Amino acid sequence: AKNHWKNKNEIDGNGVDDDGNGYIDDTHGWDFDGGNKSVYDGVGDDHGTHVSGTIGGQGGNGAGVAGMCWKIKMVHTKFLGAGGGTTANAVKSVNYITDLKVRHNLNLVATNNSWGGGGFSQALKDAIDAGAAQNILFVAAAGNGSSNIDSVPHYPASYTSAGLISVASLNSNGTMSSFSNWGVTSVDLGTPGAGIFSTVPTNSYASYSGTSMATPHVTGAIAMYAKTHPGLTAAQLKAAILGTTTATASMAGKTVTGGRLNVSTY
Repeated sequence: AKNHWKNKNEIDGNGVDDDGNGYIDDTHGWDFDGGNKSVYDGVGDDHGTHVSGTIGGQGGNGAGVAGMCWKIKMVHTKFLGAGGGTTANAVKSVNYITDLKVRHNLNLVATNNSWGGGGFSQALKDAIDAGAAQNILFVAAAGNGSSNIDSVPHYPASYTSAGLISVASLNSNGTMSSFSNWGVTSVDLGTPGAGIFSTVPTNSYASYSGTSMATPHVTGAIAMYAKTHPGLTAAQLKAAILGTTTATASMAGKTVTGGRLNVSTY
């Protein structure tokens, strides 16, 4: 909770778009599905809460779990609701983050995208590329269809964007999770995604599985690396993450790197 970002350029509750970005009172982000500032709508929002804990749960405090990057601020955008969501709102979510960096010069280095679905969208690809141009990486879940997404694309993981990193799921013994998608040209690396213990609403914790759980390990790792190597471009950050993987048999011939995330040198 202490690692949530607060928009210092917005005065909460005054009904005015103080920072001029088109969203009124967006003090912690924006809900593009609901069209309001509430990025948390109750216990049904456990998926995002779980992912957030893996990215940036506070460590060293004797409570719960520790995320990948303990000193971090997480901006929340929401485009999925109880009835699903639209690609158009996904585009708005990605562009919102890019605009924050451009408008306020925030040190934003990556977005976590533990979601998938829908066909190819040029608008979404353009948004991903626009973010990369501002040195924001787009980290995407490979998907849970047990499929080769080189053959049958799964978006957004399958976009051929220089600023995108696609993540498969590993079990604790290093084998690829049975549910995980793969692709020797579409999926970059693997990280743990099975039986991941993290935060859920009402001050609790739970174990979830999926490439959604694997992806935030990479997003948090990017934040960690960026803290110790400031000023890098998106291309340099991506090269650092992919260039330090540990060779893993289950990833060989299934991912670009043939390895799993390794943050030991960060």
